Amino acid sequence: MDDSSKSRPGWLERLSTLLLREPEDRKELVDLLHSAFERNLLDAEALGMIEGVLSVSELTVRDVMVSRSLMDVVRHDETVEKLLPFVIETGHSRFPVIGDDKDDVQGILLAKDLLRYFHQPATFKLADILRQAVFVPESKPLNLLLRDFRTMRNHMAIVVDEYGGVAGLVTIEDVIEQIVGDIEDEYDNDDSADNIIPVRGQRYRVKALTEIADFNHYFDTGFADNDVDTIGGLVISLFGHLPKRGETVQSDDLRFTVIRTDGRRLHTLLVERLQSQDQPLTP
Repeated sequence: MDDSSKSRPGWLERLSTLLLREPEDRKELVDLLHSAFERNLLDAEALGMIEGVLSVSELTVRDVMVSRSLMDVVRHDETVEKLLPFVIETGHSRFPVIGDDKDDVQGILLAKDLLRYFHQPATFKLADILRQAVFVPESKPLNLLLRDFRTMRNHMAIVVDEYGGVAGLVTIEDVIEQIVGDIEDEYDNDDSADNIIPVRGQRYRVKALTEIADFNHYFDTGFADNDVDTIGGLVISLFGHLPKRGETVQSDDLRFTVIRTDGRRLHTLLVERLQSQDQPLTP
């Protein structure tokens, strides 16, 4: 049997051969991985995930957390009748429960725990169904946080600053998205009708992939689409760099806040009207 009939080595064997020479540092390792990608030993998705794994060890909770100002919270004295519309509107599965302010986190509410009170709202007592809150410092490395999430079987942590005040929150999804990219759920569909969703007052959740023409039509703005096609591209150009979660930039009478990013591209923005607060926006 000649050599041409022999089975070719798999991609793992070929990649191992490429990496036989031990990299001297992380940059050299990344260069080798990109070389493997150019030789078709890795596809783009695999390369992105490996780079995501490497980046997790270099990032801290501060880099991916939801900032304090963007936290959707529940007050400890709210009734189930008031809670349900808020839970449905936001679409989250977990909520910090606070006392007098956001520094007084008393526990975590799981949205699924409200189901038992649909038919017996009179028996609702929020304190009875609270889960214990986990607190982590802003400086905690993401790889250690992911390990803790797995061992403690926990999905959310409250982030505190060096003075003990609440700086934000972080979820296991925030960490995993650094590796695999944006994780879409039932609230992240591609229906263009849901690209712009009113939150409350003059605040709107906007998908970064919303075309500028559609954005202009909704908000009665005049942003040019000569250089970029989407509102995410426009926001990146306004920053001059790929912004992190919680960063804000203002253009004309609108403030853009980054709500969701996977470190490689923007996914969701919070848009706020800074003028004409007394008139609601209409598409």
